[in-house]
Amino acid sequence: MKTRSEALRELRRTLSEAGFDTAALDARLLLLTALGISATDLVIQPETLLTPDQVETLASFTRRRLDHEPVARIVGTREFWGLPFRLSPETLVPRPDTETVVETALGLIPDRRAPLSIVDFGTGSGCILVALLHELPQATGLGVDLSFGALVTARHNAHANGVGMRCHFALARWADAVSGPFDLIVSNPPYIASGIIPTLDEEVREHDPRLALDGGPDGLEPYRILLGEAERLLAPGGLLVVEIGYDQADDLRSLAGARGLEVLRIAHDLSDNPRCIAMKRS
Repeated sequence: MKTRSEALRELRRTLSEAGFDTAALDARLLLLTALGISATDLVIQPETLLTPDQVETLASFTRRRLDHEPVARIVGTREFWGLPFRLSPETLVPRPDTETVVETALGLIPDRRAPLSIVDFGTGSGCILVALLHELPQATGLGVDLSFGALVTARHNAHANGVGMRCHFALARWADAVSGPFDLIVSNPPYIASGIIPTLDEEVREHDPRLALDGGPDGLEPYRILLGEAERLLAPGGLLVVEIGYDQADDLRSLAGARGLEVLRIAHDLSDNPRCIAMKRS
């Protein structure tokens, strides 16, 4: 039977030989979760032997990672905006780039203690909405998604992060069952062109829900819907802040202009790609 430290070294070597650039980090996260221990436990008691159940769980995790299942999906959680989020097959894995939406929205709100109303379309795990409510203590929110499984996950995450009493969730296609006015609309909608999806990285193509990826023939269909609903849903002076693909900024400017929305800001992600556009109802 292997010790904790031996199991970690072996897993790190296996993943490295399989070509994973993040083998050391992946191995550590998978081991800690499979054993149900903390990083401190591993440091203090590295020579503790694994139990048969732990060996079996770690072997299962290893097979899944070698099949290119993302580590976050295997361990079932991911941190976003410093908060823990449970994942499910119906949700995307929250990415650091999506924090650009939260940061941009907060930067345009003059009073964080105002009683704002927020709606998040395609809420998924609820990461954007929950992060915003965490920073805006008097705000209330509505998360909308077409997937019931995603809404169950989002509701859990809202309560787990202490904002569950200030938000509700609705099963609907975009704004079909929603009425305003809202002070802030946010969304990380599907924005990948349908024909591009088969060329995506295996971890995305095989493990992310297609419903959360496919933005139609040109990747812009969800934006046409959301911007078309902006006048009906936004309060005067209200904000619309959405994530965009790296090459969609010019398209969104045009769509915004056609709908009478003022573009306030285009924010860049950690790789300096355009990742978020903020608009305002005049």
